[in-house]
Amino acid sequence: MNEKKVVEIMHLTKNYGSNGFLTTVLKGIDLEILENDFIAIMGPSGSGKTTLLNLLSTIDKPTQGTILLDGKDITKLSNQELSRLRRDKIGFIFQDYNLLDTMTLQDNIALPLSLNGVLGRECLERTKELARIFGLIEHLEKYPWQLSGGQKQRGAACRALITNPEIIFADEPTGALDSRSSKDLLECLKMVNDSSKATILMVTHDAFSASYAKDVYILNDGLISCKLSRGENRREFYDKIIDMQASMGGDFS
Repeated sequence: MNEKKVVEIMHLTKNYGSNGFLTTVLKGIDLEILENDFIAIMGPSGSGKTTLLNLLSTIDKPTQGTILLDGKDITKLSNQELSRLRRDKIGFIFQDYNLLDTMTLQDNIALPLSLNGVLGRECLERTKELARIFGLIEHLEKYPWQLSGGQKQRGAACRALITNPEIIFADEPTGALDSRSSKDLLECLKMVNDSSKATILMVTHDAFSASYAKDVYILNDGLISCKLSRGENRREFYDKIIDMQASMGGDFS
């Protein structure tokens, strides 16, 4: 049985600047993301991991190369087609939550469905389903200012998942959280991934966060330098990631 490719990257290159001031950040990346993958991208500061995430999530465009998302080359799509792709196929989890302060948590989570014209009853049912998974059912009527950082980030994760996107892009999702809130969020993301409800690509500098992924790809100097796979034991995987970071001797911030 062939596994479905959600994202396929071929010979991806990104340059900034011009003439004598040209900087090549990505130097020909090849990568496949299959349905139900949970991938973490790590690397020293300046390795290109944020640039890679921006290209895959359609925020930026490559200098050269191909990015296939759900079989479509996103480098060749119009702005209108990209808007539809973001709406229908991509979910985002940002470090700073991006919840709307004037809306309840329930309305924040349901917003993508509402914008797509989904009826109120279905919006509510799907919102409550995710809220139960992420431990937020008692907080749905609260506003963001009444929530902890961890609750806000779990709410943002629910909002990213509510449309059943092809892939979730998570940019340092635990960067603003304490250790307990980070663990709560990561356990929930692992749960929805294990239940085949989400394909996730996460950029992180944190070995603990990366240990929840199934595979970790290390970017270094614009190239993928190695891949680590979790196996069954997350603690052993965490130790492998720490050892890799130590051997590289770089600043992974």
